[in-house]
Amino acid sequence: MGGFLKLVLTVSVVLAGVLTRTDCGSFRVFRAKVSGFSWKNCGQPDDPAVLKSLSLSPDPIHIPGTLTAIASGSTSVQFTSPLSLNITLKKEVATIWVEIPCVEQMGSCHYPDACDLLNQLIPPGQDCPEPLHTYGLPCRCPFKAGSYSLPKSDFYVPDLDLPYWLTNGNYRVQGVLGSGGKELGCLQVSLAIESS
Repeated sequence: MGGFLKLVLTVSVVLAGVLTRTDCGSFRVFRAKVSGFSWKNCGQPDDPAVLKSLSLSPDPIHIPGTLTAIASGSTSVQFTSPLSLNITLKKEVATIWVEIPCVEQMGSCHYPDACDLLNQLIPPGQDCPEPLHTYGLPCRCPFKAGSYSLPKSDFYVPDLDLPYWLTNGNYRVQGVLGSGGKELGCLQVSLAIESS
């Protein structure tokens, strides 16, 4: 669940912003706020991975700025590579939820191995970043079966470079973890992005 939580937080933070074009053609988040954050488990009752609690504050969360997170969850099976991840990203357009396609590995994408994604974020051999390191939470595969909890912790959310098609609006993100063709867990996150 530690990796699942990290992926959920990463997706939430990536969505959190307003974009502006720079000379090099990239986009940078600036002076944005994320509000109305909510989540729910969306898997089957017998899924082995379950998020039990997740709280982010303040509301709204300002980008750049500091957010506070508290979370807990459990998995009844060990997570090992390969660990598939299917992300579905939808944006509300005129009261209709429209799926955003996968563009440059962002949007509604299939990732064959989430363990590889975590290794790219935190290369093997490096300590897990704070506060995960302090609380003994893993940040890369394998994840042992058991319960995990993140006490109240602060994270700094910096400016983020994002593609132009992530703009203000209401979003829903669903992540489904799987292994060997079986679903391990499903989480849906909803939030609103607004420029300041």
